[in-house]
Amino acid sequence: MPPPNKSRLPLYLGLGIAAAGGYYLYSAAGDPKVAQQKFEHDAARASSAVRSDIPGREKEAKKTGEEWAQRAGSKVDSTIDDARTKMNSAESKTDQYRKDVGKDLQQKIDQADRKVEEGASKAKSGISSWFGGK
Repeated sequence: MPPPNKSRLPLYLGLGIAAAGGYYLYSAAGDPKVAQQKFEHDAARASSAVRSDIPGREKEAKKTGEEWAQRAGSKVDSTIDDARTKMNSAESKTDQYRKDVGKDLQQKIDQADRKVEEGASKAKSGISSWFGGK
């Protein structure tokens, strides 16, 4: 059993390579030259398959990326429009509330002014009556 801090990756890679070599030797009936040619043929076929597959995937990935960007852009635009609508609504509600509060405050001030004027008028007439006025 290896120490706990040692990786087993090299062991597994070595076993995989040995198994692949054994497979090619077995399929070539033990002839190393034929096994090497078969390995090279399989590697070239796999490489060409990957190469031919990548350009198609590149176009597909680009198309998918463009579609994703377009959807994301439309979602961002929609979110911005919603935020603007809500801001305008909140702004108009705030303006209306400010106007209502202003009207109410003005009415209260007018009432207070009338009471003060009535009181001053009564006081003035009371003082004038002491001195023979109306």
